[in-house]
Amino acid sequence: MNKILKEYFTPMKKVKRGGPLGMGLWGFMAPELVTFVYAAFSALVILFTWTGYDNPSDLLWLRLQYLSGTLALWVVFLLWPCKLVIGARFVYLLAMLGTWYPDTYAINSHFPCLDHVFASFEQSLFGLQPSLVFSQAYSSRVVSELMYMGYFSYYLFFIVTLCIVFVIQFKNVERVAFMIFGAFYICYAIYLLLPVTGPQYYYLAVGVDEIARGTFPDVGYYFRDHSEALASPGWSGGVFYHLVQLAHNAGERPTAAFPSSHVAISTLVMLITARLRMWRWLLVLAIPFLFLCMSTVYIYAHYAIDAIVGLAFGILLFFFLGGLKLRG
Repeated sequence: MNKILKEYFTPMKKVKRGGPLGMGLWGFMAPELVTFVYAAFSALVILFTWTGYDNPSDLLWLRLQYLSGTLALWVVFLLWPCKLVIGARFVYLLAMLGTWYPDTYAINSHFPCLDHVFASFEQSLFGLQPSLVFSQAYSSRVVSELMYMGYFSYYLFFIVTLCIVFVIQFKNVERVAFMIFGAFYICYAIYLLLPVTGPQYYYLAVGVDEIARGTFPDVGYYFRDHSEALASPGWSGGVFYHLVQLAHNAGERPTAAFPSSHVAISTLVMLITARLRMWRWLLVLAIPFLFLCMSTVYIYAHYAIDAIVGLAFGILLFFFLGGLKLRG
C-alpha cells in the first residue's frame, strides 16, 4: 500500500517543454491540446452559424468552462506534479466527452438532415434496410441481450483500456489517450457538418411503413425541433437492454450516425490493445467487440454503412494518429 501511495503521490520531474509525459507542450498533455483544437474548430462553426441559435453564447460558454477546468488542473500539476494529478486530468477529459457529444446536435441541427441520402444508398446497396429487418429476424431473448451487451460494452472499451494502460504501461498512456481523444474529436468534427441522425430517429419521422416500402423523403430541418426516437427493439426485460436505455435517455440525440463512432473507437482500441501486446485484455474484448459492431444496426442506432465505414475509419485512425509508435 505504501508503495502504491508513493508511486502516485510522489512529485515527478517538472517539465516546461514536451508536457509531463513527453508529447505535449509547456505542461499540457497531447489529449488536452487536441481538445483545445476541437473546441476552437467547433467555436468557429458556431460563429459562422450564430444567428441560427437561441442562445449561442451558451455554446461558447461551454468551451470557456473546459478551458478553465483544464487550466485549473494544469496549475495543480505545476504545484504538485504527480501521477495522481495526471490521472485527474484524464478523468476530466473523459467527463467532458459526455458534454461534447450532445453539443454536436445543438450545432448540426441547424443544417438540413441527410438521412434520406444514406437510407437511399443503403436500400440500393442491400435491397432493404438492414436495421429494419435485423432485429425482426433475430428477436429471441438471448440474441437481444447479447446485442445490448455488446453495445453497452462500448462505454467500457476506451475507459477501462485507458485505465489499464495508465496502471501497467504508463509510458504509453499519453499517446493512447491522444489517439482515443483525437479519434473522438475527428468523429465529432464530422458530425458537426454532416447531420445524419440514424434509423431510430429518421424511421420514426418518416414512418416505418413508408421506410419498408422504400420511401425516403428529405425531412430538411425536421430535427431542429424534434428528438423523438423509435422504441428500441428486442427483449425489453433484459438487464443490458435497460442499461442501454438509461444511457440513451441520459445523452442520446438525433446526431452522430455517420460514421459509427462506437465501431470506429472500439476498432481503434482493439488495435491499440494488440499493438501493446495486452493479449488477455484483447481476448476479453473480442466477443463484446463482435456483438458491438452488429448491435449498432440491431438497435436502430446506425445504418449498416455507418458500421462498415466506422470499422474502416477506426483502422485508418490507428495509423493516422500514430499507433505504430506505441511500444508494447
